[in-house]
Amino acid sequence: MTSSVTSNDAPTPFHDLDAYVALPRTAGLVLSPDGTRLVTSVATLDRKRTAYVTALWEVDPAGERPARRLTRGTTGESGAAFTPDGDLLVTAARPDPEAEGEDDPRPALWLLPRDGGEARLVARRGAGVGGLRVATAAPVVAVTSEVLPHATDDADDDRLRDLRTERKVKAVLHESYPVRYWDHDLGPGTPHAFVGSLDTTPAAAAESDARVALADVTPDARGALREQPVALSPDGRTLVTGWMRPTAGGGQRSLLVAVDVATGERRTLVDDPTTDAGHPEVSPDGRWVAFAAERRSSPTTAPSTHVAVVPLAPVEGGGLPEVRVLAPGWDRWPHGPVWLPDSSGVLVVADDEGRAPVFRLDLDGGEPVRVTADDAAFTDVRVSPDGRTVYALRTSYAAPAHPVRLDLAAVAAGGAPVAAEPLRAPAPLPPLPGTLTEVSTTVEDGRTVRAWLVLPEGAGADAPAPLLLWIHGGPLSSWNAWSWRWNPWIMAARGYAVLLPDPALSTGYGQDFVQAGWGRWGAEPYTDLMAVTDVAVARPDVDETRTAAMGGSFGGYMANWVAGHTDRFRAIVTHASLWALDQFGPTTDAAFYWREEMTPEMEAAYSPHRSVERIVTPVLVVHGDKDYRVPIGEGLRLWWELQSRSGLPADDEGRSPHRFLYFPDENHWVLTPQHAAVWYGTVEAFLAEHVLGRTDEDAVAYPEVLG
Repeated sequence: MTSSVTSNDAPTPFHDLDAYVALPRTAGLVLSPDGTRLVTSVATLDRKRTAYVTALWEVDPAGERPARRLTRGTTGESGAAFTPDGDLLVTAARPDPEAEGEDDPRPALWLLPRDGGEARLVARRGAGVGGLRVATAAPVVAVTSEVLPHATDDADDDRLRDLRTERKVKAVLHESYPVRYWDHDLGPGTPHAFVGSLDTTPAAAAESDARVALADVTPDARGALREQPVALSPDGRTLVTGWMRPTAGGGQRSLLVAVDVATGERRTLVDDPTTDAGHPEVSPDGRWVAFAAERRSSPTTAPSTHVAVVPLAPVEGGGLPEVRVLAPGWDRWPHGPVWLPDSSGVLVVADDEGRAPVFRLDLDGGEPVRVTADDAAFTDVRVSPDGRTVYALRTSYAAPAHPVRLDLAAVAAGGAPVAAEPLRAPAPLPPLPGTLTEVSTTVEDGRTVRAWLVLPEGAGADAPAPLLLWIHGGPLSSWNAWSWRWNPWIMAARGYAVLLPDPALSTGYGQDFVQAGWGRWGAEPYTDLMAVTDVAVARPDVDETRTAAMGGSFGGYMANWVAGHTDRFRAIVTHASLWALDQFGPTTDAAFYWREEMTPEMEAAYSPHRSVERIVTPVLVVHGDKDYRVPIGEGLRLWWELQSRSGLPADDEGRSPHRFLYFPDENHWVLTPQHAAVWYGTVEAFLAEHVLGRTDEDAVAYPEVLG
């Protein structure tokens, strides 16, 4: 398949869609117990160039040796974790060497010896395993795996699964909500937590069929562990996890529970009807559990998130242990707590002014301490055993994720935040076709609204660039990290300036900033977007006469709202977008969540479909049929009403300037490389026609396969 936008002498990969989708993509980071090995994963195209395959790479923590590849499985590997002895565990869908006729292997647990040698299978279930966790001071592993409701044991579970396959039965009989999530159907199986002990003796290593006996420690889980990660105490004796509890009217809330691995006895650690608890991490000394605490929202009050700790030990005489919120007055939304080795505090990441730095929160109280000085976002934070060094993945709009290290000791000694030092990564950082800057404005209520602005090479007063306003999804999020799906540099390579604003509802600017747009989607978020766009187009290097707006998910909602409330843009692109709020709310995969904000009054006041007659701008609609978060009905209704009721309806021959790019087998995102190229190419062609006034065939990507 050849793209008409491909050039063999492209100055950067962003000028060539085929080269762009082939760029390696780094994700995840784990550190060995002795601090001498870092492992990350890199996704690259398969031989047919129609899917990504992930391999594990080792990165030198000292930054001296080049990265080296560890795995070459044809289906890829994921979920890496080190054992206390330094062996590496991974999940991979490789055939069982002891099984015959295994045509479609499920993800199983494999061990890569620390001293090299072949990987060996150590645990498997017919349903597959995931969510790998390993105790830090004992050879104990925990995984999650689905169990059918009527299965009596593992063998019976396999039998029932084979029976469904043989009889081609895919039906599911539900008794509670929800029935699907993001991009996959739920049921008939539900996730359970399994725990087992690794045999790390030399004799076990010599036996290719030495397996871990996985014991179900949550046999009554039903749907309680859906989307709930688990954690293990250092000694492997206690498993901690979020526990989803159904509530009246199709709702749910999340508790935090501890499970005795030996007996399966479960006790509750956190049970607060006003707060959802999850994503636990047990302290190295085994005394505390740090977790994410999200204060539940209401139609008038936005949610808020904090990191809290709770004692792991049972309370004498029963009852719930006391929960302590870390830095309770901090006006940010921290997440992903990582314990310091001495259990004195945690490191967290929090959105902050278009960045996502690392902060330290101490158990003894005090203000958060910022660790990182970079204009960047950090993920996968890992701390060395001596507590002096932090390893992480760093990303920003200037670079995709890549491994770095930080001098935590300097910050702990009272120093200023430190800059991250890049390590020798498996994938080089690509050159960029332009520059990155910031713009901001003060809006009517006194808030400062800021945005990243990507400028193409050559933009200036004598050659101002056309502008694309890109609106982020969420809506509780921020434009602060590299995105492969919504990458502004592709459009910069084609001469556009791209504006990435954080309007009301965005995170990283304080609770009042979120509250300003809560339940008012078409008010402050919209006026913020228009205000910061005004600032951008006032620049001499931006052409205010050639502009377009685009967004996905909530950003698609805003694109639809923009289309019905201004004609300042020449084109609108709306991806996976909310159109009719009264229809969206009950049909999305998590109706209970939206019900906490979306009242009938909000639906009536801020539903874009009520302004369809006012849309006089050409709109490109993009939707995937497997999208469960914003169901396909939103895109279908939007497309019909653009054709039949908009200010630019179809003519007598059924033609209009609007377009609908439909993906039958994509979900909320467009994930396959060939479809990502089609997405970018179609967006470019649509904008070229309406923003640049160009209709030549060179503006069309993959015309031979689009039809």
